[in-house]
Amino acid sequence: MSAIIELQRVCRDYKGASGTTAVLREISLQFMSGEHVAIVGRSGSGKSTLLNMLTGIDHPSRGEVHIGGVNIHRLDESALARWRGRHVGIVFQFFQLMPALTIEQNLLLAMDLVQSIPRPDRRSRAGALLEQMGIAAHARKLPAALSGGEQQRAAIARALANNPPIIVADEPTGNLDSQMGWEIHALLAQLARQGKTVIVVTHDRQAATDFERVITLEDGRVAREDLRSGR
Repeated sequence: MSAIIELQRVCRDYKGASGTTAVLREISLQFMSGEHVAIVGRSGSGKSTLLNMLTGIDHPSRGEVHIGGVNIHRLDESALARWRGRHVGIVFQFFQLMPALTIEQNLLLAMDLVQSIPRPDRRSRAGALLEQMGIAAHARKLPAALSGGEQQRAAIARALANNPPIIVADEPTGNLDSQMGWEIHALLAQLARQGKTVIVVTHDRQAATDFERVITLEDGRVAREDLRSGR
């Protein structure tokens, strides 16, 4: 198994009125193709900032992030946006679906923006993804007509729309009840088994026991890495 992501001594500092705050401190990590990883830690430990480094949403103060052999933070903003659309699918805690578009249209829009899926194939791909997520019957409904769990399934389908090799999820079950949360975690685990690299920030340490690797952050540093059975 090869490393698809490598962070080299990544630091992130924020300057404010009271001085400089170090949010990430010398983070060096590798993530393998097809790996299913949880990032855990207390609020403020740097979990979401770390995900933002992997997606290019935020930039390191020092250090480098290499994904698929590309130093992503050396790309200009336009090139970075194109890279992100093709290589990373993002699942948010609050779903972030376009409320005025149907579920199917949300997926089609994601494909239209990136242009990596041939236009004649987009509608059939959207249908197949919604079928995979178990919500094909809701394709022509607006997001507000779906339950929270169904909206998160739709958000995962949208993250997969352009067939990226990497899926990152920031507290994807934070707004769901425990049963729906387990179902979403199971779907993400299935994606890893299918070859996607899946990286999930979660506060749910019980759910984290089902990941192949659990990375614990404390005060912006990697405090511990735990490998689960089979690794």
